[in-house]
Amino acid sequence: MSNDSILLNCLAVLFINTPQILAAFFGRDARIELSYRLAFVLNFTGVIFSVLSFYFISRLVDPNSSLDGYDTDYFTWILPGIALSNYFTLGLGGFASSLREAQTTGTLEAMIMTPTPLSTIIVGSALWNYFFTTIRVLFYLFLGMLLGARFPNANLFTSVVILLLSVIAFASIGIIAASLIMVIKRGNPISAFLGNIAILVSGVWYPVDTLPVWLRPVGLFLPLRYATDGIRGALLDGKTLGQMPFEVGGIVLFCVVLVPVSLWIFRYAVTIARQDGTLTHY
Repeated sequence: MSNDSILLNCLAVLFINTPQILAAFFGRDARIELSYRLAFVLNFTGVIFSVLSFYFISRLVDPNSSLDGYDTDYFTWILPGIALSNYFTLGLGGFASSLREAQTTGTLEAMIMTPTPLSTIIVGSALWNYFFTTIRVLFYLFLGMLLGARFPNANLFTSVVILLLSVIAFASIGIIAASLIMVIKRGNPISAFLGNIAILVSGVWYPVDTLPVWLRPVGLFLPLRYATDGIRGALLDGKTLGQMPFEVGGIVLFCVVLVPVSLWIFRYAVTIARQDGTLTHY
């Protein structure tokens, strides 16, 4: 058999098996999560308290206050930002958490030693978390609408595209954080720092123009700023992708740069851990 035939056969097997592998990851994590029923229920209870808290806070805000130029109330304005911050938090810490769990249960080395590509292992390990977060976000929006939030001009197509691009950008940062965990074995040196900075300067809870002038540009170096502005433009004003070149272009740029860089760093971290014999150490 020629080398080209062998390569084509390998690619065919990989293409056919990848959905099954991802489904296996998803099924495993779903069974683990659902086995802790109380924790599962309390997750949604937390959403209820969070939405109610922001609803009551919104009643303290002057309805005529400037909200980045949007003609809406504070509660409706903040809901997309809160929902998006859930994906940002998951992106920063989800992969590191999955990695640590695989190390402590002894499954990390077994997974990496299989022919499964690292990219498939990375995606599969976070698949359930992203599905569950999506359910939580929909619950956020549903409760918000019950309490009076309205999105009459929402552009759902643009919202979904921006959300997908945002998830990719956020996840790439999380993969880099997980790679550092694999090498240094303790703590998460960048996730907490980036998370706090991003929430502070990206306009999630308050308009960026309320910040000091010298602090506003910091958000331009973080994907959450572009994602927050983009998702609000789509949900509150019904803007299309073409009407938000700055926001969409910023998210796309982060994806183009961070995705290959994060995967390379992860492969490099695995190589170092293998050479040191510390792949399963934690």
